[in-house]
Formats: sequence, C-alpha cells, structure tokens
Amino acid sequence: MLDACVRGLLDGPYGKSQRISHLKAILGAFCVSVMLANGAAAQDDTLRLAVPEVLETSGFMQFLVPRFSLKTGVRIDRDAAVSDADMAFGAQGTAVFEGLGQVWHLSHVGDARAERFLTWLQSDVGIRTIESYASPQGDVFSVPTEEVAAVEAVVLDGDAMAGETLSLALCGRCHVVNESNRMKGMGSTPSFALMRSFEDWHTRFATFHLLKPHPSFTQIEGVTAPFDESRPSPMVPMTMTPDELDAILAYVSGIAPADLGAPLKHQ
Repeated sequence: MLDACVRGLLDGPYGKSQRISHLKAILGAFCVSVMLANGAAAQDDTLRLAVPEVLETSGFMQFLVPRFSLKTGVRIDRDAAVSDADMAFGAQGTAVFEGLGQVWHLSHVGDARAERFLTWLQSDVGIRTIESYASPQGDVFSVPTEEVAAVEAVVLDGDAMAGETLSLALCGRCHVVNESNRMKGMGSTPSFALMRSFEDWHTRFATFHLLKPHPSFTQIEGVTAPFDESRPSPMVPMTMTPDELDAILAYVSGIAPADLGAPLKHQ
C-alpha cells in the first residue's frame, strides 16, 4: 500500500515542493501506524499484575518487578486490584514473601509467564532480591514464615548412573540432559534442568510417553500399545523398559533444578 501511494505521488501532477510535502505526510502516517501496531503487540505480550495500594506505595514493587523483567524479558504492568489481571498479590495463592505486617500470596490464571514469575520469586535469586530491599521508612520483606504443609518425598530406587546414560542416549536427541550434550539439544525443547524445576516434574517424566509428541515415537515394554501400522513412527523409535524408565527418573531426581533467576546455561 505504501508503494502504491509513493508511485501515485511521483506519477501525479505535483510540483517538487508538493511531492516532498505529501511524501512527508505519507511517511508520517505510515510510521504512526507501525508504532501503534507494535504498541498493541507489546501490550498483548505484557502480563498484568494486580497490586494492592499499600504494597505499591511501599516502593517494593518498583524494586522487585523490574529485576525479574530484566532477567527474563517478561514485561509486567502493575495496576490496582482488577478482576481480569493475569496475576495478583493478596491473600490467595502461593505465599511468596512477608512484609508490612502480613504474608503476601501470588495467584495467577495459569499463564506460563506468570508461573515463571512465581518460580523466580521462590528461587535463591528471587529470595535474595526480596530480602535485599529496604525502604527509606525501614520497611523490609522476607520469605514467609508461615508453616507449609510437608510434602512426602518421592522415593526412587532406580539406577541413577544407568539413568544418565539412558537419558543421553534416548532423550539427548532432543533435550539438553546435562553439560555433556548442552550443544546438541533442540532449541524448541526444554532442558532436563528446566523441567526439573517444575513442581510436577516427577509426573511429567513418569508419564512423558503420554505427552505430545512422544506417543508417536515411544515404546515402553508392556506399557504402550504397538504403533498403528497405518501410522508408523516418524523417526527412529525410542524404546525402553519400565526398569530403564525408573533409572531415568532416579537420575532426574538428582539434577539441580534450573535457577530461572540466573543466566540460563541449558536451553
């Protein structure tokens, strides 16, 4: 459309000064439209965080949120409590810090970026950031001291050493398993360290054969059904036994979860 306007201007019955004037107007309108489009796209990519006034006026949010955004590139807009925010600080959700005489919780609607913010707040880097703040009035924040229900540890009795070998041989085709194959994984797949940081990591790994795209090329002896003859595996099938899966789970249980607040080493 811009090309057509410029051609019409050059071919039309205009003097030099008129052409320049019209060209400036066309380019100005074009730039404005691009800026508006980019602004709308950026707004769509921004998370909305509902922050109660007492927390906002403390200055803590101005200190905390930009540090997360700087580390992750996730943009967050703070606003007063609104019903349609992507996430909110208040009395509901997961306890993340304590200050101003109460424990603050973060709730969200399930957005992956909001979950990343929550994970960062609970990471070592996030905790250090929280505890390093002090307002001019002396307000400080810390990790919550309220009791958290104990979670029974998952007991895994597989061979972790064998699990590492199996993980590299079977899963390393797509995932970064550890430092030894950090340059061989696919950029679109999460690393083992990143997945280990998920609260439900054990379920994800134990049932990976049910999660796309794994069913199309995975066979676990005595667990999965044979491939449909009309829909063969699109790649060399990944086959294993239940004992080998147990070994992989044992290995993954010993992996240090990725710190989402630190520079990522595994992609």
